[in-house]
Amino acid sequence: MSSDQPIVIKKVKKGGGHGHHGGAWKVAYADFVTAMMAFFLMMWLINNTEPEQRQGIADYFAPASVSRTTSGSGGVLGGTSFGDDGARGSGSSSVVERLAPRSEQDVSREQEADEASGAAGGQPQASTDALASALARREAAEFASAEQSLRQALQDMPELAELSRHVLIEETPEGLRIQLIDQEGRPMFEPGAVEPNSRARVLLRTISEIVLRLPNRITLSGHTDASPAPVGGPSNWELSSARANAALNIMANAGIPDHRIAEVRGKAGAEPLFPDDPYLPGNRRLSITLLREAPAIPPGHAL
Repeated sequence: MSSDQPIVIKKVKKGGGHGHHGGAWKVAYADFVTAMMAFFLMMWLINNTEPEQRQGIADYFAPASVSRTTSGSGGVLGGTSFGDDGARGSGSSSVVERLAPRSEQDVSREQEADEASGAAGGQPQASTDALASALARREAAEFASAEQSLRQALQDMPELAELSRHVLIEETPEGLRIQLIDQEGRPMFEPGAVEPNSRARVLLRTISEIVLRLPNRITLSGHTDASPAPVGGPSNWELSSARANAALNIMANAGIPDHRIAEVRGKAGAEPLFPDDPYLPGNRRLSITLLREAPAIPPGHAL
C-alpha cells in the first residue's frame, strides 16, 4: 500500500431492532382471533345440536341454495329485490327462504305437526298424548285401589273370608272385571233358580260398595256351563239373562244408579271360563266389568 493513498473510513449506521412496523400485525392478529372464535363456535354447534338440526344448518349453507348463473335473474337474489315485500331494515324472511330451501325432513315434520294439530282440534299432539297418558295412569291406579279394597274387605270380615274363593278379579282391555264363580258344591245360584243365594247376595253388596267409589259405567253378564237346560224350563240364554237382571236389582238396591249401567246381558255357555272343559262349575258365573271409558253423566247434568 502506498503511503500516498488516502485512508477512507466508512461508517455504517445500524437500525434499531424495535423500530416502528405499522399496524399490519394487528390486522393479522384480529383475523386469527376471529378464525378461532368461528372454530370454537362450530365445535360448540356440533356438540350441542341434534343430527336433524345439523342437517338443517348444512342445507342452509349448501351450494344448491345459490343459482348456477351469475347475472340477471339467476343471481343470488334471483331477481328479487328487498322492495317486493316492502322496506326492510334487516334480512327479509322471504328472501332467506328462497336462498335456503327446506329439506325433505323439515317438510315432513311440518306436515305431521299440522295433521296432529288438526286431529287434536288445534291442540299440540304432545299435549293430547300427555293428557291421555295421565288419564290412563289415573284409571290404572283407581282400578288397582278398587281391587285392593275388595280383597281387603273379603279378608277383614270372617263371613266373607271363605267367599274369596268365589271372586276372580282381573284387568282386561275392556276394563276391570270382577267375576263371581261357582265352586264345586258351593254354587252362587241354586240349580235352575234365577235369584242368587245368600252367599252371592253378600258378595254383590260388597262389590257394590267398591263400585260406588268409582265413576266408571259397568256391564253385567250372566254365564252358564254347557250343560243343556232341563226340558220344560228356561233355556240357558234366558236363565243367564234373568240371573244378570237379578244381580242388577241387588246392586241397584245397594245404591248403584241407573246411569252407571251400560249393559246387562246373558251369555249362556258361549264364553266359558274354562274352554277346555265347558261343563266345569266354574263356567257358571256373574261378570261385573268397570269399563275403560269416560265417566257417565247423571241425568239432568250438562257438560
